[in-house]
Amino acid sequence: MKRTLALVLTLASGLALTATAQTPSAPDAAAAAPAGPAKIAVIAFQVAVAQTNEGQRSFADLQRKYQPKQAQLKALNDEIETLTKQLQAQGDKLSDAERAARAKTIDDKKKQLDRSAEDAQNDMQGEMQELYGSLASKVYDVLNDYVKQHGYTLVLDFSQQQNPVLYAADSTNITKAIIDAYNVKSGVPAPTTPTAGGATVPSAPSAPRPAAPRPTTPQ
Repeated sequence: MKRTLALVLTLASGLALTATAQTPSAPDAAAAAPAGPAKIAVIAFQVAVAQTNEGQRSFADLQRKYQPKQAQLKALNDEIETLTKQLQAQGDKLSDAERAARAKTIDDKKKQLDRSAEDAQNDMQGEMQELYGSLASKVYDVLNDYVKQHGYTLVLDFSQQQNPVLYAADSTNITKAIIDAYNVKSGVPAPTTPTAGGATVPSAPSAPRPAAPRPTTPQ
């Protein structure tokens, strides 16, 4: 289950570019901004998407959907490990034909495991991409309204691996504000229903702080 959750978070992180590709371009938003002193904010956009109440609920639902497949893969992996240990323990007592037959059975099951795991990952990634893209578009709409209402002229996303933010004061971080604003608009309550594994889906934690000043790494 931890492995499944890790996969969900990894995929969500990797799909940030998909979300930004579906949002209006920065020049359009800037053109509507009033003239005057620049007012800049930063946001961890992919974090905001994933930590909305709707995002937490949707990702938890997706995790539960793939838990039966995860259990099947684990059972097959356990079977392979058992057969491998048996072959190692009994190998010198078996005939060449029996030893070869058991080795082939193990090899076939390994190939089956690899194919099934790859198919499950591709299926999950496809659903994750669709889920994240749809939700990211709606969160962006809330972000767009928020920055206009508060007079921001530029918003930088520091959740990307390559970003221009070296330092930002906490007061400029609007990640939590966007999460809260989206939760109000969507009307989706915070998830508190225990998951299939018995754990409770956590509420959205505080938004992470931007990176502290760091020296430029030579290329």
